[in-house]
Amino acid sequence: MTDKMKKWLKAAGIRALKTIAQTAVATIGTAAVLATVDWRVVLSASLLAGILSLLTSVAGLPEVDSEQAAAPSAGPVIGTADASSDAADSSSTGAEQAVEVKQDTAEPSKQE
Repeated sequence: MTDKMKKWLKAAGIRALKTIAQTAVATIGTAAVLATVDWRVVLSASLLAGILSLLTSVAGLPEVDSEQAAAPSAGPVIGTADASSDAADSSSTGAEQAVEVKQDTAEPSKQE
C-alpha cells in the first residue's frame, strides 16, 4: 500500500468516524428519555452516514492535497468549495448564493 493511499484512508476513516458519532448523537438526542431511544434506528442511521461519508470522500478530501490524494477525483462536489480554492476568498456564503439563484429564476410578476 502506498503512502498516498494510507494518507487518504486515514483521512477518510477519521471523517467517517466523526460523521458516525455526530449522527448517533443527533439520533439519540431526538428521544425525550434515554430509555425510549430506538437503538436499531441509531445504529442504522449512523452506519449509513458513515458509508455515505466514505463515498463522498472519493470525490476529494480537503485534508489531503489534491496532488497526494490516492483516490481519483470526480471533480468538485456540488455545494462544496473546490479543494484548490480558499473558501475564505469567497465574498458570499452558500446561503447568499442560493438566494441569488432563487431570485434570478423567480417568475416575473404580472403587471397589468
